[in-house]
Amino acid sequence: MFYTTLICADTVKQHLYDANWITIDCRFSLIDSEAGAKSYRMGHIPNAHYAHIEQDLSSPVSLNTGRHPLPNFKQLIARLGEWGINNKSQIVIYDDVNGAFAARLWWLLRYLGHDTVAILDGGIQQWQQKYTLTTSLPKTKKSVFRAYSSHSSWLTTQQVSDQLARNKIKLIDARTPERFSGQQEPIDPIAGHIPKAVNRAFHLNLSPNGLFLDRATLHTQFNHLLGSAKPENSVHMCGSGITACHNILAMEHAGLSGSKLYAGSWSEWITNRNRSISTK
Repeated sequence: MFYTTLICADTVKQHLYDANWITIDCRFSLIDSEAGAKSYRMGHIPNAHYAHIEQDLSSPVSLNTGRHPLPNFKQLIARLGEWGINNKSQIVIYDDVNGAFAARLWWLLRYLGHDTVAILDGGIQQWQQKYTLTTSLPKTKKSVFRAYSSHSSWLTTQQVSDQLARNKIKLIDARTPERFSGQQEPIDPIAGHIPKAVNRAFHLNLSPNGLFLDRATLHTQFNHLLGSAKPENSVHMCGSGITACHNILAMEHAGLSGSKLYAGSWSEWITNRNRSISTK
């Protein structure tokens, strides 16, 4: 059986040392970029590798990019091989914030043509309810990963601007309502949102216990949000293209496939002062 969206801790435990199962720890903090790596060294799920959001899953920031530009894919593909990932691997990814960072690698792998990748539902906290962590580093034989990229999976800023002007897309912003409305902006230098965007904070995908809502509930909620728009005409954004992937994951889990990522997101949109913003 293959897992392509979510997976539970019990299933991960059963396959922990299977040759074709690879586990990746994606813990990270926007406040302290090394906090995730420190947490990994202090204890992680056995046999898990560590992926750094900025060093492994993003490229360096430049004047015209957002805070987490898409990575150099040649380097990422090499890194995947170093973790022992090949095209037959079942990949499990986790973090400690209900998939907010893990979803970045989930999306990247799907962009590279690898569908057998799933997020540990409930993250490391769910694992720790039954199972222990380790400080031992994994021993993995290097492998070869071959990418089959789908360039239609994400949009540039120009594409977003053009397609919004022609009412071709439904732009969904995963930030909190306070950031979306411009009432608060703790990270980026300009507050507000892109005109015509709608707000769907990623944490709405979760139940109070930190697990994803069931498929039927997510399907109903996203269908209501989309209105007459088709799933494949929906585009997800956030502050820098990270948590937007959480909404893409939720839609895929709900059976609403084909939505896209605005990779640069708000932090790239505001690099040009001529682009419109709204605080209404």
